[in-house]
Amino acid sequence: MIDDVAPFDPAFQAALARLLAWRRDVRHFRPEPLPAGTLERLIELAALAPSVGLSQPWRFVSVETPARRAAIRAEFARCNAEALAAQAGERQAGYARLKLEGLDQAPDHLAVFADPATSQGHGLGRRTMPETMAYSVVMAVHTLWLAARAEGIGLGWVSILEPARVAAALDVPATWQFIGYLCLGYPMEDHEVPELERLGWERRAPQTLLRK
Repeated sequence: MIDDVAPFDPAFQAALARLLAWRRDVRHFRPEPLPAGTLERLIELAALAPSVGLSQPWRFVSVETPARRAAIRAEFARCNAEALAAQAGERQAGYARLKLEGLDQAPDHLAVFADPATSQGHGLGRRTMPETMAYSVVMAVHTLWLAARAEGIGLGWVSILEPARVAAALDVPATWQFIGYLCLGYPMEDHEVPELERLGWERRAPQTLLRK
């Protein structure tokens, strides 16, 4: 039981707001490795994320061997070429500028899966919404993302991958659901404005609250 249940002070609240604002999808990394034990410690913090029925369905796979990294890189190249061909006109040129070098530069690669077959949690809360298992893993990824950023570590989420091919390349259980492929390392540079905005691909839209 936590004895101190008072709200965090304004200084912490302001720092948290800055952390949320500076959380970025990093695409360019410096080559130096993270300190020993960093990845394990970040995963422990990620496991503090909420999960449906306390199922903790996240499964983290550190991709370290050159052959497996090469397989993921080749899969990205294949999917990226298809995505580029699907764009048209100026959008195609803009998409071509969005080069993802994290797969080549980032010292750490982490594949994240959901294990819907886990007995942890005894099925609580997911009978009518089984997708909450995947939602729980996304929460863990976001928690890891913030924890990494708080230490000056960048994270890039690679989404241009075919889930079945990733699972095959990493030889994970067939029941696992691929959620994301993460590149981690120290960012080449920090920007207040997201790269997609800087390159003119998209702009952040104002948020609205619907009241019913």
